[in-house]
Amino acid sequence: MIKDIIQNAEEKMKKTISVLKSDLSTMKAGRANPTMLDRIHVEYYGSMCPLSQVANVSAPEPRVLMITPWEKPLLKEIEKAILKSDLGLNPSSDGSIIRLVIPELTEETRKTLVKNVKKTGEEAKVAIRSIRKTANDKIKALKKDEDLSEDQVKKAEDEVQKKTDAVVKEIDSIIAAKEKEVLSV
Repeated sequence: MIKDIIQNAEEKMKKTISVLKSDLSTMKAGRANPTMLDRIHVEYYGSMCPLSQVANVSAPEPRVLMITPWEKPLLKEIEKAILKSDLGLNPSSDGSIIRLVIPELTEETRKTLVKNVKKTGEEAKVAIRSIRKTANDKIKALKKDEDLSEDQVKKAEDEVQKKTDAVVKEIDSIIAAKEKEVLSV
């Protein structure tokens, strides 16, 4: 039963890391990256669809994203969705494709992005700590229910802590890498 609790906590921690990576990939860092547009949804026949399901997104140049809709009438809808998004990008259309030029980041913008990266990393760490607390609470509850010894409980809590420390260290390295990417000119 203890192994199940620890394994469950470990799986949740891995999910938290994948969410963190996903969140960081959508932050613009001065380079064109098709994943920047992952959160943009376009109205398509009355329902909202992710941009990736209605168009091809590519980065032909380091500072340019090119969006090729699969149906021409979607061009205007895609432009509207990009303008409504919080990316701050202005689409330019030639009638069949949309080009997004990623502006050069200013020093002030870079510092703001670094703050956002750190904030996102801290949120991930808080989630990890919450997972640890839940796992430890379940282990303590097991102690009462199944007459576990103090040593077994302590050993299980130590294992949860080791996994937590490893994940927090991984989060720190992910955040450091993203900061370096944002700050590189």
